[in-house]
Amino acid sequence: MKRRDFLKVTPAAGLAFMINGIPISTYADHPLLQMMAKSTASTGRVLIVIQLNGGNDGLNMVIPIDKYSELSNARSNILIPQNKVLSLSGTNITGLHPAMTGIQKMYADGMVNITQGVSYPDPNFSHFRATDIWFSASDSKVYEESGWLGRYIDKKFPGYPKDYPSVDMPDPLAIQIGSGVSMITQGANINAAMAISNINSFYQIVNNLVDPAPATPAGHELTFIRYIMQQTQTYNQVIKDAAAKANNLSSLYPTNNSLADQLKIVARLIAGGLKTPIYVVSLGGFDTHSNQTDATDTTIGTHATLMQKISEAVYAFFDDAKLLDFQTRVAAMTMSEFGRRIKSNSSGGTDHGSAAPVMVFGPGVNPGIIGSNPILPANATTADNVPMQNDFRGIYAAVLADWFELDINDVNDILMNSFPVLPVFKSAGTSINTQEGGSNEALEQNYPNPFINSTSFKFNSDGGNVRMQIFDANGRLIRTIADQQYSRGQHEITIDRNGMAAGNYFLTLTNNKTKSTRRMTVVD
Repeated sequence: MKRRDFLKVTPAAGLAFMINGIPISTYADHPLLQMMAKSTASTGRVLIVIQLNGGNDGLNMVIPIDKYSELSNARSNILIPQNKVLSLSGTNITGLHPAMTGIQKMYADGMVNITQGVSYPDPNFSHFRATDIWFSASDSKVYEESGWLGRYIDKKFPGYPKDYPSVDMPDPLAIQIGSGVSMITQGANINAAMAISNINSFYQIVNNLVDPAPATPAGHELTFIRYIMQQTQTYNQVIKDAAAKANNLSSLYPTNNSLADQLKIVARLIAGGLKTPIYVVSLGGFDTHSNQTDATDTTIGTHATLMQKISEAVYAFFDDAKLLDFQTRVAAMTMSEFGRRIKSNSSGGTDHGSAAPVMVFGPGVNPGIIGSNPILPANATTADNVPMQNDFRGIYAAVLADWFELDINDVNDILMNSFPVLPVFKSAGTSINTQEGGSNEALEQNYPNPFINSTSFKFNSDGGNVRMQIFDANGRLIRTIADQQYSRGQHEITIDRNGMAAGNYFLTLTNNKTKSTRRMTVVD
């Protein structure tokens, strides 16, 4: 067997420990993750990926109230009664499943971003293939063997696994709780996700030594495995130490909720001082082909239980994060391999579909909804899907560019193409307000964003000349929209698209010593 193939198929071995009865897998140091960890050390930011395994029925989670007639025609046997749909502040046309009261409260507090119609062109309806597409960020017809995190590693930080962990980054760079190795961290040759027990000696890893092995192909593989085993032992101890330094403070964690159990551990590790920037947790059971709801009450049943688990777990976690004083550093996002069909089936369930909403949680998000309620046919057939509005890689781009503050060129390399950076977060990594004595929030985020024809900005002037200019993603000046005197105080300006192609742009404001930039996105 070739070493490349050996490394790719080698599974994580049995774990050496558990916390609160939950198995912990540590992702070994991988260069992109190392780079993200450095960003975490400076920004303190953490991302939690909540994987909803099986394909979530987005129309039953984020309910388009203004399309209720179409929903009634398509799925009357599973449809939530309109008077039971939870309202969302600021809109009367979109609501939530009645089991999601915690998410409803978070939305009212400005801690939820919902992106509508998330999918990709020519979607695949196989669980395994669709999951690979989401993990690799590849086009549907491209069979990419690496993950979107792993590719950047190989390009930017060669040399793994030697010399890790290091003094600069002694902690694991990603942790997956209660699950196995994921393709998301697969590089060209090595999968960064390792969980190996039965390690020989902690001091060998400190001194970068391993037991001698035969000078044969099999011996080289054995040497590699020993490196990983030593690393994992070190990370296991780091996690144990972090878990011992903090306790959960929230009383809201529910029982009999595996997602809550996982997030409870994540909160404990973050509060314990772990620098790990990425956590992956999961909840299964979303492949609801039959009996999606109770036959006599559509507000309860299998999918309702799942919605309740998500809502209660996320709500409790962010309550804990607030009490433990790290909530501003954390964002959590849902992902599922696909949505479900518009039309329900005769078994009281839904079949594999395409687009569905993605939720991102935390104080750092742009609160509200990106996109509009899906356009549904008056009489949907079994072949009809929720139409795509936003490519999932636009959310990935926002995570990389705006949350982890990566350079946009690196983002494009990771995602193997250029995608609009969706305005999921309040401020862009490349859109930093550089205030030197000026007022706070000199330039607010434009609304709407993304926009088709026109958009508006509010800005604060300290008095004097204000210059506002639009630049494209390559830094070329597109247009000067203001260069004049403004009185002190808040002002608003509306700009027209005026021929700008779809894509990302930057609006800069200069006023005395204040300089501020915001990212905006034009769509067709």
